[in-house]
Amino acid sequence: MLRGEPVTIFGDGEQTRDFVNVSDVARANLLASQSRGISGAYNISSGTQITINRLVGLMSEASGLRPEIVYGPPRQGDVRHSRADVTAARNAFGFEPSVGLEQGLSEYLNWAKGEIVCSAIKL
Repeated sequence: MLRGEPVTIFGDGEQTRDFVNVSDVARANLLASQSRGISGAYNISSGTQITINRLVGLMSEASGLRPEIVYGPPRQGDVRHSRADVTAARNAFGFEPSVGLEQGLSEYLNWAKGEIVCSAIKL
């Protein structure tokens, strides 16, 4: 999108995903490492879901760009809906997601724009 290329969405875009910000993941790891008796696997997520169509819309709003959207065939084995439950992580070591998707996307897109500019300068 930032390079002016079309955005490909596999399937109809109404499949949902649970996106979590990397700073929340890092914080969850820190909380778990500082807690006694923690072992096993925990879901670290936002605990919410968003359609891929809406995600692209939020990216468009955050970037100010209006990308061409190309719909491709669904990917084999792709899960239709995904949302993780963070209850076990909340109970075990107090994890709560704190970075909303809109904030995270805005921060990421600002960073990515800078990376694209830097890589263009290096060429």
